[in-house]
Amino acid sequence: MKVEEQNEQGRIATGTPEPGRPRRRSWWIALLALAVVVVIVVFTILPRIQARNTLAKETQEMAIPSVSVVHPRHTGPVQEVVLPANVQAYIDAPIYARTNGYLQRWYVDIGAHVKSGQLLAEIDTPEVNQQLRQALADLATAQANVHLAQITAERYTDLLKTDSVSKQDVDNAESDYAAKKSAVQSSQANVKRLEDLQSFEKIYAPFDGVITARNTDIGALIDPGSSGGTRTELFHIAQPGKLRVYVNVPEAYSQAAKPGLTADLTLAEFPDRRFQGKLVRTANAIDLNTRTLLVEISVNNPTGELLTGAYCQVHLKLPTAQSSFTIPVDTLLFRSEGLRVVVVNNNKAELRPITIGHDLGSEVEVVAGLTGDESVVINPPDSIESGENVRVVQPLAGGVAQ
Repeated sequence: MKVEEQNEQGRIATGTPEPGRPRRRSWWIALLALAVVVVIVVFTILPRIQARNTLAKETQEMAIPSVSVVHPRHTGPVQEVVLPANVQAYIDAPIYARTNGYLQRWYVDIGAHVKSGQLLAEIDTPEVNQQLRQALADLATAQANVHLAQITAERYTDLLKTDSVSKQDVDNAESDYAAKKSAVQSSQANVKRLEDLQSFEKIYAPFDGVITARNTDIGALIDPGSSGGTRTELFHIAQPGKLRVYVNVPEAYSQAAKPGLTADLTLAEFPDRRFQGKLVRTANAIDLNTRTLLVEISVNNPTGELLTGAYCQVHLKLPTAQSSFTIPVDTLLFRSEGLRVVVVNNNKAELRPITIGHDLGSEVEVVAGLTGDESVVINPPDSIESGENVRVVQPLAGGVAQ
């Protein structure tokens, strides 16, 4: 016992540690090192792992194509087709001269509203006047000759009763009288012809209308073209109260374009207005060059707002055998197996075959393959396949997008 106390006192005096304390200190050091490692892992390695997982997830999400969709638009039994056309006056005619001469004066200019029979211009025709005077003199001579021949024939007829002249002399007198009568008729016809030519000195309006062109002036030489020369159009007159619009309807719509259908006209100068017309007749034949049917639309224009020669668009309301759907042309996908559209079902793409009818320009008519409640992808990628995941973004506003 004394020996142990002496050893304890000697250990304390020399500062020698107890045998179990070095092990406790090593344990605390290891624990501290482990804590440091954990801190390093938490604050350095774990954020990197988390960032890598986030990047992989974002990359996977970005690989899913984003698409915009539209819904097919239902069309009723009446389909509207828009076609270009030109507005023409219901009556439109050039005014030519029928006699030679010089223009003496004109009374109307472009834009003038004229009535039927109104004097438009006068032509000075000295040659015709001279020919008429000569023809009148020839007629007077012929009438004098026939009068003498008539008296001679009557006298010979009376003398024949007393056998004072022969039958041959009577026949000669009567034949001469008949020939002189024919000469009078010929002279009268020539006078009438020249009088008609003289009447053509005055140019009259053939119908109520508007003068749209004046191609002559005072002193201009007038040639009707009867002697082989080039005839000159003096005036051009149009009747704008009623208009004709000729439209070339594609052959695909030819069976539906029947007389009695309504049609609306739109013009750039009247952006918010439509002028109603009516299909009155068709050519009943397809043009071999254009493969179109020529139809005529009649439009009332009492105030003259619509100008002849104007460009317009005709909206034809054509009846169809059955209702169908229309979709934009940029939804079509052309594949080797045929025409397809991409339909989105539960965020998965489906390539669906369709059958199109009429091409409406920016839209196409679909007659088979759609039910109307599908979400059709606009501008689908060429590489898209059925079953592929897609992300639907905000649909397009307006038009057929819903």
